[in-house]
Amino acid sequence: MRAIQIHEYGGPEVLRRVELDIPKPGSGEVLVGVAAEGVNFMDVHTRQGKYRDSRTYPVRVPCTLGMEGASEVIETGTGVTSLCAGDRVAWCISWGAYADFAIVPAARLARLPDDIRYDIAAASIFQGSTAHYLIKDVAKLEAGMTCLVHAASGGIGQLLVQLARRRGAEVFATTSTPQKAAIARARGADHVMLYKNGAFADRIRELTHGRSVDVVFDAVGKTTLRDSCRAARVRGLIINYGSVTGPMRDLDPYELGEAGSLFLTRPRLAESRRVERCQALKRRVELGKWYS
Repeated sequence: MRAIQIHEYGGPEVLRRVELDIPKPGSGEVLVGVAAEGVNFMDVHTRQGKYRDSRTYPVRVPCTLGMEGASEVIETGTGVTSLCAGDRVAWCISWGAYADFAIVPAARLARLPDDIRYDIAAASIFQGSTAHYLIKDVAKLEAGMTCLVHAASGGIGQLLVQLARRRGAEVFATTSTPQKAAIARARGADHVMLYKNGAFADRIRELTHGRSVDVVFDAVGKTTLRDSCRAARVRGLIINYGSVTGPMRDLDPYELGEAGSLFLTRPRLAESRRVERCQALKRRVELGKWYS
């Protein structure tokens, strides 16, 4: 079978197209054909070596890239009773999707309704699962709460805006350009602004009469994180779930106290209860409504 692998960390030049034998599923595993795979920042971070020492995502070189995909079950390993050959499935947080076939733990496979295409499923299960656990498990958003969503025109950002609005929260959103701001407004954000130079924090304080927001969802990182603290209320929650502009290595915990006794967390989907209950995503009310 064909696969895209890395044998060392680096730029795009380390990608290799290789020929491999079709693997056999072990206990609790499933062999799937790969009809469609997602492309994510996590693939870039894997290639760059960001997870070389990670215990949460223990992927090491050499490895086949791609941590999200959709297709049908080819073969099941011993102990797998919930799935059988021919079942339509999608998965995430299991590397190996940049190939014709992949081995996936059965616990990380979700059944797909017949009316959801493989390309839609492969493009949405990681983003959807991430947005869902951030809203429900980490932020615990409820009606009447306020939140700030950075990068609100991105895949996860758009879903965060929609899910937060569905739960009755007031949504403040930032983007990097006016064109992207239009996308955030179309998804239902109540207030949209640019995040450049941190001015969003002052604008949010103005709009909330000095209170600021209950929760901040920040995947931007270095460019926004310190100003995200200024945008959060006293004892507010900052959820840093990505760092597309680079990590912030000089944030002193003392600053969290000075900014209002804030809570800062860096959650990961792999340790969420949402992954272990991944098959709940087979319900159309979950996966279908993300893209309705």
